[in-house]
Amino acid sequence: MITMTEIAKLTHVSQPTVSRVLNGSQTVAPEIRERVLACAREHDYQLNALAKGLQGSRTQLLGVLITDISNSFFADLAKGIEATARKHGYSIILFNSDYSPDNEQEYLDVVRRYRVDGVLAVPIRETSTEWQEYAKKLDVPIVSVTRRTRGLDSVYVDHRQAGALVADHLLDRGFRRFLFIGKETDQKYAGFRRTLGQRGFGAQTLHAAYPDDARLSQTLEAWAHRAPDRGAIFASNDIYALQTLDALRGLGLRVPEEIGVIGFDDTSMDRYLNPRLSSVSQPIAQMAQEAVARLLDRIEHPGQREILDRPLSAGLALREST
Repeated sequence: MITMTEIAKLTHVSQPTVSRVLNGSQTVAPEIRERVLACAREHDYQLNALAKGLQGSRTQLLGVLITDISNSFFADLAKGIEATARKHGYSIILFNSDYSPDNEQEYLDVVRRYRVDGVLAVPIRETSTEWQEYAKKLDVPIVSVTRRTRGLDSVYVDHRQAGALVADHLLDRGFRRFLFIGKETDQKYAGFRRTLGQRGFGAQTLHAAYPDDARLSQTLEAWAHRAPDRGAIFASNDIYALQTLDALRGLGLRVPEEIGVIGFDDTSMDRYLNPRLSSVSQPIAQMAQEAVARLLDRIEHPGQREILDRPLSAGLALREST
């Protein structure tokens, strides 16, 4: 494989200039930069990022840890992060924890070995002391994305505000019984429940956590026939909402005439379902851009500074299901 020294000879520039170009510096004259890059491409030069990390230089790599790549929300988030990082001369290494704490820790160990310059993470256990202690051991800047994480810069959607939006919308549409599908500790459930309570409907909110298809169908059947009032279901993500629509169809219940359904994430499939699914929309592009910007700022300007707590506002994408 060709070396930097050989590229310098072929392009008639100094080896330090070649190094600056290949490491992403924008201080080199454009015509020289393009000459060096063209030569590197022609000879298939590969930068040894790991070796750079061992030498104490920046690797121009960011670790990105998400929880569920099969959820198109996280796929879109990773895509936005990658696009923003690339504009600034960085590449990403993507890891999928699949909501497993063991996987999460293993991948953070891999991140340490690769000596990335920083990490963007969707933590599973953002409130746990174990996560916070392990984050300190990484010895690189970390920004938490989609989750508010104590002790770390965080860029996230205000889930309490989002849950309140859903409650107001469903009440305004005439629904009077409510089922939340997700974790009871979810902040979107807290905002949903609080707003229902403020409007006199808190006691009618029920909860179901992480259902499989059979359990979901049983829960819905029992709940749907408990009282004559028109009911609505708030699913903590669009995957659960899709399961819900399928279960209601199997039970012969009409959406939204008898039961309303609203999801969370506003994934691309929502507009193609029958009925089309209402959902909470998140500013994915803004979240990705602000998280990457904060991480790069930490990389460029290390040192103690105030922790960033950046909540973003959610919106509602209202369709036929409510």
